[in-house]
Amino acid sequence: MGIINLKSDSNRQYGFENMDDCCIYSLNDGKEIIQSLDFFTPIVDNPYDFGRIAAANSLSDIYAMGGIPLFALNILAFPSDELPIEVMSEILRGGLETCNSAGISILGGHSIKDKEPKYGLVVTGESGKKGFIKNSGAKSGDHLILTKPIGTGIITTAIKKNIATQLQLDEVTKIMSELNKRASEIMVDFGVNACTDVTGYGLVGHLNELCNSSDVSSNIYFDKIKFLSGTYELARAGVIPGGSKRNLTYYEKFIQFDRNLSSFEKVMVADAQTSGGLLVSCSKETYSDLLKALSKEMDAFEIGEIVNKNKMNIYIK
Repeated sequence: MGIINLKSDSNRQYGFENMDDCCIYSLNDGKEIIQSLDFFTPIVDNPYDFGRIAAANSLSDIYAMGGIPLFALNILAFPSDELPIEVMSEILRGGLETCNSAGISILGGHSIKDKEPKYGLVVTGESGKKGFIKNSGAKSGDHLILTKPIGTGIITTAIKKNIATQLQLDEVTKIMSELNKRASEIMVDFGVNACTDVTGYGLVGHLNELCNSSDVSSNIYFDKIKFLSGTYELARAGVIPGGSKRNLTYYEKFIQFDRNLSSFEKVMVADAQTSGGLLVSCSKETYSDLLKALSKEMDAFEIGEIVNKNKMNIYIK
């Protein structure tokens, strides 16, 4: 984005500057709308599951900012000469059912012919009664909570290599298909200082953006991070996607790792996620009750805390 001279707009309240999850646009009546776009190639073989996962991933950016989705548009690329039309129908059915679960309609979209399938959504939303939650409000002393275990990049790579177990396939499909709707609603009710979702840049990438935007640093405890079943063993065996390796290569200059952490454990915290959980920064007064409320409905857990700005953005212990 740095080489593109984007025209400023007086109605644009928030955009790409802080690497936040969505853009915010003010309407003339004082209301604000929020919008995001995401799409990608299949990461599971089942087209219906692919549609569900892609839609959940697209909606996640809205939920990460405490927004309320209003409607969506489909984005579809499909090799109609190579795959039967039933495959496309199943992808779209999966996306539609996820949007139904989110309580929104798909009002249209656009499709093109391409060499491989790609699917996702443009999602438009609005702010709730408490406004939007940005990634720039984290404060020293905050606790960091993650609402889903990580490891989807490593597990889906194992699936592509045909070495994943059925249990791992079922677990990763379930996790990636789950909406962040309830996590968002709960954090908005309690009030939090900052939030982002953990997706393609991995845990350390999105945490780094949050630290930069908030002008703080963070302490993360590796032993507190929950990983999907088999992630540790697969990473140790070298089953690591290229995107996760690139994440670590880029972000490690902002991280101080404990000397006892192995090279594959470092990649695990940089693993590129699909439809990952929300990374929430909340005050110590809110933390206990918020974590208790989240844990009643999902596998939420604390991973560390925010500290005053230091030489590095992230310290992993």
